[in-house]
Amino acid sequence: MASTLASRRTGRRLAADTGLLVTAAAFALPLVWVILSSVDPQADLRVKAPDGITLDNFDAVLKPDITFTPLLNSLILCGGGTLLTVVCAALAAYPLSRFRSRLNRPFLLTILFATSLPITAIMVPVYALFVQVDLIDTMQGTILFFASSQLPFAIWLMKNFMDGVPKELEEAAWTDGASPMQSLVRIVLPLMGPGVAVVTVFSFVMMWGNFFVPFMLLLTPDQMPASVSINEFFGNRGMVAYGQLAAFSVIYSTPVILLYVLVARRLGGGFALGGAVKG
Repeated sequence: MASTLASRRTGRRLAADTGLLVTAAAFALPLVWVILSSVDPQADLRVKAPDGITLDNFDAVLKPDITFTPLLNSLILCGGGTLLTVVCAALAAYPLSRFRSRLNRPFLLTILFATSLPITAIMVPVYALFVQVDLIDTMQGTILFFASSQLPFAIWLMKNFMDGVPKELEEAAWTDGASPMQSLVRIVLPLMGPGVAVVTVFSFVMMWGNFFVPFMLLLTPDQMPASVSINEFFGNRGMVAYGQLAAFSVIYSTPVILLYVLVARRLGGGFALGGAVKG
């Protein structure tokens, strides 16, 4: 009987491990193709060892009009949008976390509903509005829409992280004469560094990979970000420069990877503040 149960557990564990390996391979396969094809002079859709190692694909895409200008536009759009999102999310989450009101729950439910709205459903009225207020084909208009589209979920995340900071620490600061804004900036935000890091990375990544919004709101080619300019590698009649596309994808992914590396230390910090007000 015991051997039968042990064999069943072993079989289930092997089945689970196999499923996880298959899932991991499904996610890793496209990444492997990108890395191998970026240095392959004869790259195609197959995942194969390169026919020799070359950097010609990188040389072909490392041009101002192909890579540098679109990447700079992406950094301006996503960096500005992320900064605006984090600041507004912190200011909105603070009263939701620290002050009790009958409107808190309906407001949070409304925010949760706003996160489920498909972006394509609101682009037509947004486009018409931007035309009326002269924000179409402007970087600042696109930054504002980027921030507003990410703000609902950012507020939800920020509020949950802010709840983990003991309110007693702020009350001690208020006793010393600090204002609520000073306590937010000098006490709450530094102590919830991992939460700020999570919101920053999430917002930046979602904006960085967004194709539809800048494609709709920006008209001038010189203002297009890299998420839109990557479409230029898909030529007419199915002709695609796979090697250059893979090389551009590697370069395009670098800022996101660097951002994650920079904030990785903050992501694992946790909120070990339970005993901060004891004793």
